[in-house]
Amino acid sequence: MRTFSGTDTGRRRDMNQDYMYISETPVGNLPNLFILADGMGGHNAGDYASRYTVEVIVNAVRTSSEVSPVAVIRKAIVQANQAVMEKARTDIDLEGMGTTVVVATMQNRELCVANVGDSRLYILGNSMEQITRDHSYVQEMVRRGEISPEVARIHPDRNIITRAVGGGREIEVDFFEVELKDGDRILMCSDGLTDMLEDDEIFEIINENQDIGEAMQELIDAANEYGGNDNITVILTEPFSGEVKAC
Repeated sequence: MRTFSGTDTGRRRDMNQDYMYISETPVGNLPNLFILADGMGGHNAGDYASRYTVEVIVNAVRTSSEVSPVAVIRKAIVQANQAVMEKARTDIDLEGMGTTVVVATMQNRELCVANVGDSRLYILGNSMEQITRDHSYVQEMVRRGEISPEVARIHPDRNIITRAVGGGREIEVDFFEVELKDGDRILMCSDGLTDMLEDDEIFEIINENQDIGEAMQELIDAANEYGGNDNITVILTEPFSGEVKAC
């Protein structure tokens, strides 16, 4: 397994409210752990929400007695949601904060993915497939057939998300299980990348680079060249580069 990651503030933001965590080695009962969060809120609240959420999830995974990846991750996200809500309740400076989150772990050829919000995970093989499902206002309209994906990309409300960690006492988490194939690459990213580049542009950059470290940096550079309207975070993984670790 090989992973390269990078994050950039972009050209329009004063601070980076994205936060990520990567472990190719076991964390608690999970064989590996990848997390990306994109915070929202006031000047410091979004930054705090993403970092705090990731820290709570990692600690919850590390101490979990659950065995099933879905059970481990679900409980960890629920715990993070409760923790963020409590922090926002007790600190006026953090009121209204929240964050997206996408979490992944893989064992042998099985990839387990969870997401809340509009940060994404893709599988890239012969083509590029978005595995996660965006929880956003415009994507809900796309799913209902009210607008096209092309209109969604430029819709003025495209950054309004409908689910977030810290968004309410009850949190709904989507889970996906995927069987990986030889040669697959995994991309996790915040919307600072996908708002700037079309999926086919992302696929072309990754597909044309044998070195995923160079591909990761080229994606960030391209998002900045296209405007860099938001923070940009990219995690690129080759699951079958070298020995694959299992529980």
